[in-house]
Amino acid sequence: MIYGYARCSTNESKQDISRQVRELKSAGAEKIYLEYEHGDSVIKDQQQMMFEEAKEGDTIITLEVPRLARSTKQLCEIIELIRDKKLKLVIVGSITLDCRNGQADPMSEAFLQMAGVFSQLELAIIRQRVKSGMRNAQAKGVKIGRPQTTKEDVPASFVRHYPAYKMGNLNISELARLCNLSRGTVYKYIYLLEKQ
Repeated sequence: MIYGYARCSTNESKQDISRQVRELKSAGAEKIYLEYEHGDSVIKDQQQMMFEEAKEGDTIITLEVPRLARSTKQLCEIIELIRDKKLKLVIVGSITLDCRNGQADPMSEAFLQMAGVFSQLELAIIRQRVKSGMRNAQAKGVKIGRPQTTKEDVPASFVRHYPAYKMGNLNISELARLCNLSRGTVYKYIYLLEKQ
């Protein structure tokens, strides 16, 4: 079986994940796992499920090392898992680590680990650049983050259904469903409407 693994930081980047899916399919992936999680996140549910499902002799393909992990430590754990489960890992157009015989080619493993070091370095540089940009913007008086939500920002549809909630005719979940909002947002709007 050939498993494909595609990852991007948020599911708002659907175009990015679609590109990955297309390229993984053209590289031969039979089943593709989609992950919407940051690269250095400790818990990647889809990746974990993929490795649990993979059997000895199976192949895992991904497009770039940073898609698998942005941390050298995590990448080393993945290499160990690939070796233990006797899998083949293919970074499309780049590195192949074939452990189907229970061993890894030392040169391929070293190249993969070096790619992991550069991936982690790239992430550190990006974070440093973002923090520097935020400090620069704050120094210029720009407010960072989401604007403060006020009572005036509460949508009319919520205000229309809110009295039914207050009278006990709707519970939080029903109010959220009627207004097409998350429960967290409903709680926030209730707080805004009820605070003096």
